[in-house]
Amino acid sequence: MRKFTDSKLLIASHNNGKVREIGELLKPFGLEVVSASDLNIEEPEETEVTFEGNALLKATYCAKQSNLPSLADDSGLVVPALNGAPGVYSARWAGPERDFTKAMKRVEDEMKEKKDRSAYFICCLALAWPNGHSEIFKGRWDGHLVFPPRGQYGFGYDPIFVPKGYNMTAAEMVPEKKHALSHRAHAFKQLVENCFG
Repeated sequence: MRKFTDSKLLIASHNNGKVREIGELLKPFGLEVVSASDLNIEEPEETEVTFEGNALLKATYCAKQSNLPSLADDSGLVVPALNGAPGVYSARWAGPERDFTKAMKRVEDEMKEKKDRSAYFICCLALAWPNGHSEIFKGRWDGHLVFPPRGQYGFGYDPIFVPKGYNMTAAEMVPEKKHALSHRAHAFKQLVENCFG
C-alpha cells in the first residue's frame, strides 16, 4: 500500500453531498481538498459495470487531468429483490437533474410486488496518483428499505434506507452518526489505515 504524502487532494466528483461528506472525513489530515467541479474537470462517462471499475476510471481520469492525486467514490444502493438494481446505475436512476425523489419513487414502484425489502449500500474508493499508481477500498452497509421516504439529512437514497439494528433511516441520522456507520465510513477506515496511517 502506498502512503499518501501530498498536501492537496482532488475529489473526483461533481456531487456536492459526496464532496462535503468526503471533505468532513478527511478534515483530521489537514489536507487541502478541491473537487473536480472546482477545477472545471468534466466527469468521465462511467462505462464500467462494477463499482470498483467506475471508481478507478474516475480517479485515474481526474489525476491525469489535474496532475493531483485524486480520490473517487463510486457508490450505490443494491436491492437483491431487484436483481441488484439500481446498483452501479444508482445516480442514473435520478436522471440528469439528479432528482433522487424520482429515483426513490422508481425503487418503490418496482418493489410493489416484492416481499424481500433487504438492501445495502456499497462504496468503492479509488485513490489514484498522476503516475498511474492506485489503491482501491470497499465498504458495505446493510439494512432494509422503507416507504415513504423519511428524514432531512443525508442525500441520495438515504431517506428510504434503514440500517441494520436501527429504526431510523440514514436521512434521520445526524451526519456525525451516519459518518460513523456508513458504507463510506467502512471504506474510509481502510483508506486511512492503509494510506494515511
